[in-house]
Amino acid sequence: MSNLNTAAGADRLHIGFFGCRNAGKSSLVNAVTGQPMSVVSDVKGTTTDPVTKSMELLPLGPVVIIDTPGFDDSGALGDLRVLRSRRLINRVDIAVLAVDHTVGLSAYDEELLKLFQEKKIPALIALTKCDNGEVAREAVPGLAGFAGFAGLAGSDASGQNAAGTPAIDYASASEKQPSIPVICVSAETGYHLTEFKELLGHIRPEENPLRLVGDLIAPGDTVVLVCPIDASAPKGRLILPQVKAIRDILDAGAVCLTCRETELQRTLDALKEPPRLVITDSQALGVVAPIVPADVPLTTFSILMARYKGFLECAIRGIAAATALPDQARILMAEGCTHHRQCEDIGTVKIPKMLQALCGKTFCFETSSGQGFPEDLSGYDLIIHCGACMLNDREVRFRMTCAEDQGIPFTNYGITLARCTGTLKRTLEIFPELAALLPED
Repeated sequence: MSNLNTAAGADRLHIGFFGCRNAGKSSLVNAVTGQPMSVVSDVKGTTTDPVTKSMELLPLGPVVIIDTPGFDDSGALGDLRVLRSRRLINRVDIAVLAVDHTVGLSAYDEELLKLFQEKKIPALIALTKCDNGEVAREAVPGLAGFAGFAGLAGSDASGQNAAGTPAIDYASASEKQPSIPVICVSAETGYHLTEFKELLGHIRPEENPLRLVGDLIAPGDTVVLVCPIDASAPKGRLILPQVKAIRDILDAGAVCLTCRETELQRTLDALKEPPRLVITDSQALGVVAPIVPADVPLTTFSILMARYKGFLECAIRGIAAATALPDQARILMAEGCTHHRQCEDIGTVKIPKMLQALCGKTFCFETSSGQGFPEDLSGYDLIIHCGACMLNDREVRFRMTCAEDQGIPFTNYGITLARCTGTLKRTLEIFPELAALLPED
């Protein structure tokens, strides 16, 4: 099981705190994390940029807490802050709507609830600043239609029911509102803070049913991982897809052998029986593919990650459309993280050079990194995304959906490299129904 120190950011559940300015978001975040991670004041708009903090929240496990700017901010800078908050909704697995109980539910809060519902994000409403304890439902403007919340209707003095769980009713105000729990809380006095964290910890977003590689192998199988160590490899560690593959192989009861491409032939020769599967970094395909016997399945970390993140079929259709692009087509090279680019950078140098050589055309390449992915993709003819190992599943699916909704082909770095080296069909043989989507050369 992952813990706070070992879980990668992409594998942690992301919990976002949203609401209007001065609704008590930052105070509540500080109280939940037990640290002053956000600056707090009575001045509206104190939080101007998203603030994140990793913590352990049982029984959910490792999570990332995100404090966001007020959704009702105004002015030129305020509009940009609201846009950032709106984009953050696409990253979160659980949403907390902070509502000052003395102000009540505003039109901005209603808009946020609608967005949570549209994006199928489980959420709860925290009625903040309840420093004197219980608050009557009717006293909170806009909340009269909700059936109940912690502190009332079946709760004891601690805000729990007889079963020891937070006493929350899950009714909605109207058809416009999602079924959502509501809880009174005070960051100042600690009222219902424990119950709030208990409630938050028991909200279960939809889990990814897929495994990276474990469902493709059986106990006792041998899997060989090819991990190049070159100038672009991080010093002293493996990259996340390689680490995830090792763990998943071990969880499946299989044997994992790891080597560089320069030691692959020797590794295969030392085995008494052929391996069940060889997984390689996409950049080494040109060297690895000729070494691996034709009867030994071969695939890449990138293909497995695309399947795990839920966009492999989309990526295959995207690369199939790439070779039909017109001259001077605009291509967005999108990356989920930021890094120092070297002279042979994969996204800005290697792939553009190889793709143009494959197609015999000149393309116009643009780049985005981190959270700078544009929602309006209408000016592009193709999106080539990185492996997205540092993005959570929800963010990756959002980016894919943005492209699909606008009719823009969407693929990734590894699949593009495999197509350019003529090895894509080979690396998709373990998924024959997907390999069939590729056009004949």
